[in-house]
Amino acid sequence: MRRFSQRSSLVTLSEINITPLLDLAFVLLIIFIITTPLLEKGLDLQLPKGGQETAKVDPSDIRTVEISPQGVYTLNRRPMPLNQILAQLAQDFRYNPNLVVYIRGDENGRIRELAALIDGCQRYGITRYSLRTQPERR
Repeated sequence: MRRFSQRSSLVTLSEINITPLLDLAFVLLIIFIITTPLLEKGLDLQLPKGGQETAKVDPSDIRTVEISPQGVYTLNRRPMPLNQILAQLAQDFRYNPNLVVYIRGDENGRIRELAALIDGCQRYGITRYSLRTQPERR
């Protein structure tokens, strides 16, 4: 009997236990599911109603500037002062002359911030921009 018990202790397992690997995969999946919607959300803006469909534009040519009702500017979801945004847009425009600036301004915001952004774009030669609106329900 003793000889049998010694043999079983020398036997190695030839299978890999994948349970910890599956646990890790599920935890990572849950983390990605929770954080992805947070990464895609921009400023909570009330866009003006109206507008029409625009021509299709290559997504790599688009830069989105948002203006909150308090006058806070964001470029591609990163808050920045206006002069930094204009410098970044000018640099992007030098490398990509097809650049289109999407401007998302809150309908309750001040026109001063919008005018300053458009004026700065025109100063750097950026003439392709689109004021984004919320489509009307039919």
